Amino acid sequence: MEQVKGGQVGVEDAMERLRQLPFEDLGFARVDHHRQLRKGFPEVIFCPGKTTEQIIRIFESLASRGNNVLATRAKAETFAALASTGKFPNARYDELGRTIALEQKDLPKSKSVLPIVTAGTADLSVAMEAKVTAEIMGQRTELVCDVGVAGLHRLLEYVPRLNEANVLIVVAGMEGALASVVGGLVSCPVIAVPTSIGYGSSFQGIAALLSMLNSCAAGVTVVNIDNGFSAAITATIINRKIDRAL
Repeated sequence: MEQVKGGQVGVEDAMERLRQLPFEDLGFARVDHHRQLRKGFPEVIFCPGKTTEQIIRIFESLASRGNNVLATRAKAETFAALASTGKFPNARYDELGRTIALEQKDLPKSKSVLPIVTAGTADLSVAMEAKVTAEIMGQRTELVCDVGVAGLHRLLEYVPRLNEANVLIVVAGMEGALASVVGGLVSCPVIAVPTSIGYGSSFQGIAALLSMLNSCAAGVTVVNIDNGFSAAITATIINRKIDRAL
């Protein structure tokens, strides 16, 4: 409507966009274009289980609305195929986080920084998924790496900075103890992300998940194993609510 008012979009084109606003039926997917209005961020593409062609079609559909586009758990060859179309020269691929991000809309940056803390270097893949997700939705982030409980002194120098945050994310595998430690040191909510990193009895992250769920530190909440995306979305929603209240 603002584009119509400014003369950048014609009435007929605007009507066509409004007609498809609830969702766009691609046959194999119904792209939820209304999510930006409901949630404050557009639909995100979860790549596993989809063909490269399907991912590209959905990506094109989302990008056509002028919003930022994010695809998670994307393979390098999927990004190569997307780049070969020549339609998205500004799209970037994060190999570690396995994300494809296209920034078309310059969002206002969050007033506070969102810290993302990892227990070990092996947890960085999940942390990077969270980082890219939060940043494409306007969050300023800080990555604090490899400060797990095997060397707790590495964490302590960051505690004053962590206490400046509205919310923070802790990513840990093995026994997942870092979430409880951080939860006992800071005054803000902690979103804990168990990872599938660990030896046999970690059961691909189940040990860390159960440890975090049974944390004795108040204020620790837990998302699914390796789900950096969900942690970032939740943290973004919290930060946005607080920013509006200030």
